This record gives sequence, C-alpha cells and structure tokens, in this order.
Amino acid sequence: MNPTRWPTLVVLAGGGAFVAWLVLGQTYSVLPPLPWTGVPALLLLAIAEAWSGRSLRTRLRGGGGRPVQPIAVARMAALAKATSLAAALIGGLAAGFLLYVAGSLDKAAYRADAYAAAATFGSAAVLTAAALYLEYGCRIPTSGRKDDQPPGPGGRPH
Repeated sequence: MNPTRWPTLVVLAGGGAFVAWLVLGQTYSVLPPLPWTGVPALLLLAIAEAWSGRSLRTRLRGGGGRPVQPIAVARMAALAKATSLAAALIGGLAAGFLLYVAGSLDKAAYRADAYAAAATFGSAAVLTAAALYLEYGCRIPTSGRKDDQPPGPGGRPH
C-alpha cells in the first residue's frame, strides 16, 4: 500500500465539490436543512486518530508501552488511508454545498446551511490531517545505516 498523496485528496475533494454543486442546483429547494451532527462525529474521529497516531508512533520508536504487532500497524495504516480519502470526499461535498449557498447568504435558510457546511468542511479538514498523521505514525523507523535499508536493484542496499 502506497502512502496517501495530497493530489489524490485534492482531486477527490474537488470532484465531491463539483458533484454537490451540480446536484444542489436541481434539488436544494426540496432538501431539509443541513444537519450539524456530522461535525462532532468527524471531530471525535479526528481526536481518536490523532491520539492513535501519536501512541503508535511512540511505541514503534521504542517508547513506552508494549510492542505493536505488525498486523495492527497494517490495520491502522489501512484505516488511516480510508479515513483520509473519506474525509476529503466529505469535505469536498461540504465545500460544494457552501459554494452553492454562498450567493444567497441574505436568506436565513441559506445562511444557516452555510454555517453548517463551513463547520463540516472544517471538521473534515481536521479529520484528513489526523488521518495523515496516523498514516505517518505507521511508518517503521530506520536507523539510517546502509545495512538496514532494503536491497535495491541488483541486491545491494541503495
């Protein structure tokens, strides 16, 4: 599994924003108000992932706590990658919602939806950062010696 790259997150968020903007153009008048319930859920998940990333990084570098099983590290890396992609998509959808309602902030319903969309976008950005931190924490440290590096082409360390 390759590390998550920021261009992937940007494209996913941009695509989500575009789709949300297009769909809202046809359906906004029949939708209920945008709920705030996603904001605390995203922020709680961000706190849990950041805490896990810090703990895992410390334990992998020989800090306190018991050793980490390799399968646990792989599972956490998969969780981090999935979460960063999902959070980027949710943030993109919220950004598209915000872009759609931004033109009519003089109306109370639009303004309330803009606040909820902005808070959702912000919490999705925090979750994306926490997930990337967890993914970073899953990296196994190397001591920097040549014999610790994996063999490159030809069987020699690079």
